[in-house]
Amino acid sequence: MAYFATIYRYTDDDARRDEVRPTHRDYLQQLTQQGRLAVSGPYVGGDRGGALLIFVADDEAGALELSANDPFMLEGLVEERTVREWQPVSGQLADGF
Repeated sequence: MAYFATIYRYTDDDARRDEVRPTHRDYLQQLTQQGRLAVSGPYVGGDRGGALLIFVADDEAGALELSANDPFMLEGLVEERTVREWQPVSGQLADGF
């Protein structure tokens, strides 16, 4: 298993994202309980909303699948998504890996 840093850049449809957010958070909670999501959260400030999610998956395809099933993705609320394998070398995530 590896960590995959996934960056979302949201569309400008804030109202629709607010509607879908509870379902999105329920999905992320399920992934957390399954050990498939290490941490996630939105960026603060800036001109366009976005978030960082750290998925735990076997490979990049697995991380892409986890994000593809996110209600924000399914509802077209993510304008751009990038995924890169990430290797923590210090800190709390590194200690458990």
